[in-house]
Amino acid sequence: MTTDSAPATFDAHASGYEGPRRRLIPPFDAFYGAAIDGLAMLGRPPRRVLDLGAGTGMLAARVAAAYPDAALVLVDGAPAMLEQARAVLGPDAELHVADLSDPLPGGEFDAVVSALAIHHLDDAGKRDLFTRVCTALPPGGVFVNAEQVAGPTLCFDRRYREWHEASARAAGTDDPEWAGALERMRHDQCADVESQLRWLREAGFDAADCLFKDHRFAVMVARRAGG
Repeated sequence: MTTDSAPATFDAHASGYEGPRRRLIPPFDAFYGAAIDGLAMLGRPPRRVLDLGAGTGMLAARVAAAYPDAALVLVDGAPAMLEQARAVLGPDAELHVADLSDPLPGGEFDAVVSALAIHHLDDAGKRDLFTRVCTALPPGGVFVNAEQVAGPTLCFDRRYREWHEASARAAGTDDPEWAGALERMRHDQCADVESQLRWLREAGFDAADCLFKDHRFAVMVARRAGG
């Protein structure tokens, strides 16, 4: 892990990562709530859920609250972030230190989720991951990607960025906090929603849609055929 990689950057911010999230993610509750709602596409409670780029376990904790009987498997490239997740989720959660480009953990998963992580991959990496996620799911399995996205054009993207900073500052973000956010966002390689939905279908998902979107924040859900 190089000192300029995304995992190294997030490792360095692990202890103070979660506190500012509500300021830096303006639609925080609706965003994470839509991610949990997306799991309902499975049609039953999930037995085992894989969280990719799990960080401190913010999404996994919400999965656990909604589905307390689900076994959770977390993957993240930053060990310090996973240590925070362990403190939140307890000893039963299965943790793996790995990058999103590495092979996925083995075993059967009913659902795969991710929040604010896959945009660190370039477009080819995203498409490869979508294919591997589809392969890892059974027929009827669901993939929920709660993500930071690009605008469909440069003018929209510019507006999204302006909105993001203005909304964060209105919520109480100060100069040092925004500077830290910009440092982490250096690693972003965001893609627009329409492209990602197309890539999901090309990866083998028979259905994909955007359940929630507010400027830069979107929740996309895809279901594998069958089941």
